[in-house]
Amino acid sequence: KEDFRSRRHYLNMKNCFEACLEDQVIPIVNENDVISVSELMFTDNDELAGMIASMLEVDTVIFLSSVDGIFDGNPKDSGSKLISEIDPQKEGCEKYIQKSKSEFGTGGMLTKCRIAKTLSSIGVSTYIANGQKENILLDIVDGKKVGTRFLSMKNVSKEKKWVAFSKGYEKGTVYVNEGAEKTLKEKVSSLLFVGITKIEGDFERGDIIKVVNEKGKFIGLGKAQHDSKKAQDLIGKHDEKPFIHYDYLFIY
Repeated sequence: KEDFRSRRHYLNMKNCFEACLEDQVIPIVNENDVISVSELMFTDNDELAGMIASMLEVDTVIFLSSVDGIFDGNPKDSGSKLISEIDPQKEGCEKYIQKSKSEFGTGGMLTKCRIAKTLSSIGVSTYIANGQKENILLDIVDGKKVGTRFLSMKNVSKEKKWVAFSKGYEKGTVYVNEGAEKTLKEKVSSLLFVGITKIEGDFERGDIIKVVNEKGKFIGLGKAQHDSKKAQDLIGKHDEKPFIHYDYLFIY
């Protein structure tokens, strides 16, 4: 996971993957559990897949599980129906998910749902389908109605895609007032100093910053346009350049 922390290292990995694909080599990626430090490990391979999908700007991600997709009840109940399509802008799927992990991995359906929603918000269509069904990948590619598909929203910039999957790499925290929180959630906008109430952490320009409201509730992530020392001096001021430009700000 630490390999994704540096933007420079991130781009080196991207170039490596793209060179493999150009030579018709399919990379198979898995965390190196032997040398990984626990606090810098992925929660599961679903998270890793989401980060690589974001990195390579793919059109579609397919999560294969042991069930057919997201159901409106327990998949084992005969009365439960498969939800073929989910629009993350209009509805969530958490209420349908059984909070249990699959038999063979660390990632459960709740994690897949969370990653799928994030991918959707950066323009990637995502499927959750049954990997035990014959020809499942071909059926999805051919457009057949299988699994659960998360509709994709408008595509976003490469920088914003990197920011979207940078949770856990924050070097600081910025607290915003109620007005700024409302603006960030309701329309595309930059985070201005006039809406900031407090800044925590020691960071440099270009580091990832966590954005929270006045109660400390997580809102999003962004790339700082100033270091922590300068940012502290500008808190609450008008007519200053944004602390986080909207091109580098991802609101969850």
